[in-house]
Amino acid sequence: MSTTTTLLGPAEIRELAERAGVRPTKQLGQNFVLDGGTVRKIVRQADVEPGDRVVEVGPGLGSLTLGLLEAGADVVAVEIDPTLARLLPTTVARHVPGLTVVAGADDEPVVLRDEAGRDRLTIVLADALDVHALPGPPPVALVANLPYNVSVPVLLTFLERFDSLERVLVMVQAEVADRLAAPPGSRTYGVPSAKAAWYASARRTATVGRSVFWPAPNVDSALVRFDRREPPETDASREAVFAVVDAAFAQRRKMLRSALSALAGSSDAAVAALEGAGVDPQARGERVDIAGFARIAEHLGHPGPVGGRPGIVEP
Repeated sequence: MSTTTTLLGPAEIRELAERAGVRPTKQLGQNFVLDGGTVRKIVRQADVEPGDRVVEVGPGLGSLTLGLLEAGADVVAVEIDPTLARLLPTTVARHVPGLTVVAGADDEPVVLRDEAGRDRLTIVLADALDVHALPGPPPVALVANLPYNVSVPVLLTFLERFDSLERVLVMVQAEVADRLAAPPGSRTYGVPSAKAAWYASARRTATVGRSVFWPAPNVDSALVRFDRREPPETDASREAVFAVVDAAFAQRRKMLRSALSALAGSSDAAVAALEGAGVDPQARGERVDIAGFARIAEHLGHPGPVGGRPGIVEP
C-alpha cells in the first residue's frame, strides 16, 4: 500500500451518516460496507496499482474510495446522491494526509489534490447511466460496490462507453454475479452473461456475507472480475448482435428458430440464418456463446430493432 490511510469502521460510518442526515435507501440500492478487510479484498482482487486511474460508481460514504486511495490509485468517483457527494471530500481529506479540496464551479467536479499537484480524487455528481465522458486521463479500471438495482446496466454501459477499461471488479448481488459469469449451457446463462462476454471474460472471485454491510441486505453478495478482450471477429455491429441476444432470450423456452422469427422476418429466414451460422435451429439461446450470436447476426444481414439501455436484463 502506498499511502497511509485509515479506513472507515462501523462506528464512524454510522456517525457520518447520522451527522449528514443520510439514511440508506432501497430506491438507490445503498448498502454501505462496514468492514475494512472486505474493502482491501476488493482492491486486491482488482489488482489496483499505484498510479492507476480508477473509476468508482456509487462511492457512498467513502469506504471503498479510501481503500483505492490507500493503494495509490487516482480515483474518479461518480455519485448520484448530492448529500453523499458533498460529504465525501471532507471524509477523504480527514483520512488521507496531504490532500487539499479544490472546489470547482457549480457544474464542475470537486477535486482533492496532493502536495505534488496530482489529482487523487475527482468527484462527479451524476447518474452513472448518463455519464458519457469522465474528467482527466481515461480510467484503466472500474472498481465498485454497485447498487443492486442498477448493477447490470451500469456495468454494461461503462464497458461500452469506456474502452480504456482493462479490468473491472464489482460487488453485486450473488445471484447477479452468477448470471454475469455464467458460461453457455448453464442454468443462469442469459442476456447479462452473453452481453458481458462481448467485452470481457468474467469470473466470480469471492462471496461476501451480509454482515459486512449497513444496512444488512436480505441476500449475499459476490465479487465478479472482468478482463477486457477483443469482441468476436464479425462484420455485424454490436447493436445487431445484441438484438439477436435480446430476441433469443425474450422467451427462454423457445427454440431459436421460433425466437428469432420476428427478427428475421419469418421462421424460414431464421432457420436459414441459423444453419448458415452453424447453429442448430432447434437449440435454445442458453446453448449459444457470444461468437455464435455474432455469426447469427451476420447471416441475418441486418441489425434488427434495439431499444432501451444496453444493460436491460430479461425477466
